[in-house]
Amino acid sequence: MGNKRFMQNAVTGWMVPHGEHADIVMSTRIRLARNLREFRFPIAFSDEQAEEVGEIVSEALLSEVEKGYSYTRMKELPQLDRQVLVEKHLISPQLADAEQFGSVFLSEDETISVMVNEEDHLRIQCIYPGLQLENAYQKANETDSALEKKLPYAFDEEFGYLTSCPSNTGTGMRASVMLHLPALTITRQINRIIPAVSRLGMVVRGSYGEGSEAPGNVYQVSNQLTLGKSENEILAELANIVSRLIAHERRSRELLLEKSRIALENRVFRSLGTISYARLLPSAEAARCLSDVRLGIDLELIEDVEMSILNELMIFMQSGFLQHYEGEELTSEELDISRAKLFRERLKNGPSKADEQTDRP
Repeated sequence: MGNKRFMQNAVTGWMVPHGEHADIVMSTRIRLARNLREFRFPIAFSDEQAEEVGEIVSEALLSEVEKGYSYTRMKELPQLDRQVLVEKHLISPQLADAEQFGSVFLSEDETISVMVNEEDHLRIQCIYPGLQLENAYQKANETDSALEKKLPYAFDEEFGYLTSCPSNTGTGMRASVMLHLPALTITRQINRIIPAVSRLGMVVRGSYGEGSEAPGNVYQVSNQLTLGKSENEILAELANIVSRLIAHERRSRELLLEKSRIALENRVFRSLGTISYARLLPSAEAARCLSDVRLGIDLELIEDVEMSILNELMIFMQSGFLQHYEGEELTSEELDISRAKLFRERLKNGPSKADEQTDRP
């Protein structure tokens, strides 16, 4: 199976609104960092070892774990296609840059990806829609356990799984939840919540992880510590933090409706008008407007736009997908024109259901 389908289908499984708190929790991701014993870690391995690691992992995955994986070497993938996979959160930006020896295995339903020769030899990722910490961990753990039967992991009885970055040593697990928090952002409560969450052992980042921004008021909350706690303890602590963030966001939404309803409606419908009729649509403005419209749908201020189309537009607005759609490299102004045109077409033609994926973005 080639990688073409991963480029053509804009909306991946984790973007389908699903489960409890789906109006606020967009997705859950579990990522496990693993390395092979007797090989230098990627920060220091030789070209020959990098090739050997890739071959060993490939043989283990294709023969023992699951059928139906798509295998792609980064060096065989055009830069634009790598960017699209990053925008869909199927690979990390770091793997996209690992052009020489990086590769990825993607499951057919796009829930599991195994990144090879990124910061560690293996990064096993499971991403599910909504708040599904236990389910996502169980799926990632199944893949990990199957691989561990074939691969000699670097493991220490005292420190746990050994990793390139000491902050990942121990369980090697990063559990993260992506949340849409517009009311906390509008009321600026997010500025005091982020440091408070950090003091509880979690970290709040942008939607693409460390160093990324939070366009569209989308934040990623994840554990900071991987050593000294079990996987179940980490999951329980993260679930507790997320539950409190959800409660804060709901109260802020209620207060906005109660105290500033007209101003909120004005903001929401101005944003809907912008993405429905703009001729130039910069990415920052598109993200802000999509956040406003999403909030308007959640609060039942907007009734004739389906959430699924907003999920599509979250992917469409990004430069990699727009250039893939147009089939050529675009300047900054051309991107803004193409983005506005695509938004108008999608909103005029009505929503396409997320589970009825199209052949083109």
